[in-house]
Amino acid sequence: MARNHTESRNNCRFLIAIFEREADILAATAEVRRRGQTIADVYTPYPVHGLDKAMDLRPSRLPWVCFALGLAGASFKVWFEFWTSAVDWPINVGGKPWNSLPAFVPVTFEVMVLFAALSTVAAFLFGRRLLPGKRARLASPRVTDNEFALVIEQKDASFSLGEVSAWLREMGASQIEERVEREAF
Repeated sequence: MARNHTESRNNCRFLIAIFEREADILAATAEVRRRGQTIADVYTPYPVHGLDKAMDLRPSRLPWVCFALGLAGASFKVWFEFWTSAVDWPINVGGKPWNSLPAFVPVTFEVMVLFAALSTVAAFLFGRRLLPGKRARLASPRVTDNEFALVIEQKDASFSLGEVSAWLREMGASQIEERVEREAF
């Protein structure tokens, strides 16, 4: 009996509402936030303008990662090229200076873009825990085609399934399903 109690404590309960229109998912998402419920995720077949504000999401830190690691890559490349051409292996080519920084600019730009791009992709995959072989977990199989899904996490006993389902149906939900999962969406 204790084992079942422990297993039920580890499970998460979710309410999944399926919508057919973009305007309905935006309004329902804003209403869920206004009523103090916890949004686990929202699935859409395409990017929806204003959904991040409706979900009250923080701005992404990926631009800062891109900038910092692009700058680090460019700095490393300038140092390395200066070191190889002026310090470690100086070669007199037609009387040109060994530490000609303008000659380094094109390659520095390319290396900066490479470092920024690769580090941004790696930071995104690491931050979202998207490891190779991880299976996608969708709220509905048609969410990639033409449906919108709002996933609400049932955190405490004050969550009224009937009440929340009723006002989600009023807001245009075509289907509502309760699901118990071992881990969050």
